Amino acid sequence: MDNSSLSLPLFLLVLSAVSAGVASGINQNRKLGESRPRRDLLDNGLGRTPQMGWNNFNHFPGKLNEELIHQTANAMVSTGLAALGYEYINLDDCWAELNRDSQGNLVPNATIFPSGMKALADYVHSKGLKIGIYGDAGTLTCAKTMPGSLGYEEQDANTFASWGIDYLKYDNCHNNGISPQERYTKMSKALLATGRPIFFSLCEWGYADPATWAPSIGNSWRTTGDIKDNWRSMIAKADQNDAWASYAGPGGWNDPDMLEVGNGNMTTEEYRCHFSLWSLAKAPLILGCDIRSMDNDTFELVSNKEVIAVNQDDLGIQGKKVNKTGDLEVWSGPLSGDRVAVLLMNRGPSTATVTAEWSDIGLNSSVIVDARDLWEHSTTTSIQLQLDATLDSHTCKMYVLMPH
Repeated sequence: MDNSSLSLPLFLLVLSAVSAGVASGINQNRKLGESRPRRDLLDNGLGRTPQMGWNNFNHFPGKLNEELIHQTANAMVSTGLAALGYEYINLDDCWAELNRDSQGNLVPNATIFPSGMKALADYVHSKGLKIGIYGDAGTLTCAKTMPGSLGYEEQDANTFASWGIDYLKYDNCHNNGISPQERYTKMSKALLATGRPIFFSLCEWGYADPATWAPSIGNSWRTTGDIKDNWRSMIAKADQNDAWASYAGPGGWNDPDMLEVGNGNMTTEEYRCHFSLWSLAKAPLILGCDIRSMDNDTFELVSNKEVIAVNQDDLGIQGKKVNKTGDLEVWSGPLSGDRVAVLLMNRGPSTATVTAEWSDIGLNSSVIVDARDLWEHSTTTSIQLQLDATLDSHTCKMYVLMPH
């Protein structure tokens, strides 16, 4: 045989060896983050990690006023939440008059915002925070108390920019049956054209599978309808959102709606599961309680630096449900530094042991890890093969695993 006849088998042998080496070295990040679709992202430089802040709707639906926003901004700073990353103070529906002015501009409701929106934004900015506002991709907002922006996208975007707005939550009511892709794209382009970086939060409710088209339009997109302050609603939103995990990443995030933590209709342990799930799933952490009067349990939950760090991890891969045995679930996702976040949860009515096998969470069977309990703030060293916990009904444990 000549040299050329030897080269192909030799090449294949080398290629096989290299491929095997690469495959054996693939860490948990590849396995848990596989099959991520190509993403053409909105280029506004925002949302490199999921947004954090507050919105009035869950606790104060339709009850906005200047004093509430001032006090909430003050509380965000004085409680230390701002220093943890909660930066947006967001107004929901009902901030404007029903009718536009003679030039077609949106008009803030002078009764509840006597100083106007520019002054309100200036106040929020003076606290080192950012301000968000609400609009609708239809003729009216959902509460029917103020105009939507359909047909006024450029004018309203310019108005928001002139006021110093940093964030737009854009709803989906009274939309005349026009496709959401068309309506939301118009506002996206209008916001970009202002030259002001404005975080664009699509509130399309997940009807038209926005995860498949919204990354090029917005920084986050609702995958669900509105959340309610109860276990059944919260857990259903987590399940719905999980279906779209592969579409999320830096610059654009799945949004299962705002947090209900602290609003009173779930137990502290149920709220712990709520906050843990949202953090693992790289969901926006938008508080929906009255942060001016949080009790100690609520503050402890929403201020846990270690849990927030999972949400804000630079790798930006959404954790997902990786094992379900009846009501017992394991959720997991890769983190930077070859670490793995793990959530063990008991959705059932009685106490049970939940187990995460290494194969569930993308670890080789030979890997030894140290497990950091993010709620107990304790570390268990040199764990092999599996991680388990005995959990009461509607409780969870959250860990970061650090392979040796």
